[in-house]
Amino acid sequence: MELKPLQIGDLTIKYPIIQGGMGVGISRSSLAGAVSANGGLGIISSAQIGYDEPDFDKDQNQANLNAIYKHIQKAKEISGGKPVGINIMVALKNYEAHVKASIEAGADVIISGAGLPVHLPEYVNGSGCKIAPIVSSEKAAMIILRNWAKKYNRTADFIVIEGPKAGGHLGFKKEQLDNITDKEYDNEIKKIIETVKQFEEKFEKRIPVIIAGGIFDYNDICHAFSLGAAGVQIASRFVATYECDADEKYKQAYINASDEDIEIIMSPVGMPGRALKNKFVRLIKEKPVPVERCFNCLEKCNPAKVPYCITKALVDAVRGDVDNGLVFAGANAGRIDKIVSVHELMAELIKVQ
Repeated sequence: MELKPLQIGDLTIKYPIIQGGMGVGISRSSLAGAVSANGGLGIISSAQIGYDEPDFDKDQNQANLNAIYKHIQKAKEISGGKPVGINIMVALKNYEAHVKASIEAGADVIISGAGLPVHLPEYVNGSGCKIAPIVSSEKAAMIILRNWAKKYNRTADFIVIEGPKAGGHLGFKKEQLDNITDKEYDNEIKKIIETVKQFEEKFEKRIPVIIAGGIFDYNDICHAFSLGAAGVQIASRFVATYECDADEKYKQAYINASDEDIEIIMSPVGMPGRALKNKFVRLIKEKPVPVERCFNCLEKCNPAKVPYCITKALVDAVRGDVDNGLVFAGANAGRIDKIVSVHELMAELIKVQ
């Protein structure tokens, strides 16, 4: 199958591959810039992106805003001016500020999930920045697109459908993850695509649908296209690249993992997530880990009641403490067996000989 370029409005992405945004600190300028330079669309994650900024301990919000600007600018330099995007979670305390800082820094697209981005069109108004919600169900797609149409008289520039095999926070209930089959979710994808078509007709514009969650190789990409996708989003495979922003021990944790080392955990805010089994995961299943300080990350997080601090767990991991930190991973991470360059991975994914 010929993989045609991904067209998002006036943006042309040579290969229909978006690298999924991964926080904390997993996909920043190095990875995102390299992906865009090699023909895909690189995505930075804004979640606690400034964790290693000198003023992070004193003022997390300002450190993150400074880092958003720095990493978008740097990624654009690495990419040679090609489009670069950012993933901003709705659940963040400073969501609007992250959106506006990203626009100021020159982000070409904003992808937004972990909640319903109902106000996103307002925040990007007049900027020309392309926007996409992440959805996992037909219901969520309809709610967001109907809301944007009614309130802002606009629609999405593209849609990301994130399935149950994704890593990190998942838009499913625990029992859904335990029971849903590939065939059932393929049918859900088709329903979402039909919903999107209604808004394509209403606004007389193409809304590319991107499928994410468990996309591992060329065959998975072809399957996504057979369902009606215009592109795919891949995250876990980009962790095991030289350019990934995480510590080498984090990458090696992926290489060492088997299928049996991946499990569903619960986030402090009640969302299920997929992560690698380690000492930390075993600990939080037994008892809460007291939160010693709040890093002001999530809007609906009460430090006195949550079972652990997700910022601390993710920062510890990205710095290389993969035993005592939280290592998010997709369902197919156990199939990854070596570290390669982004160039090599892209060539493999698009079947370049």
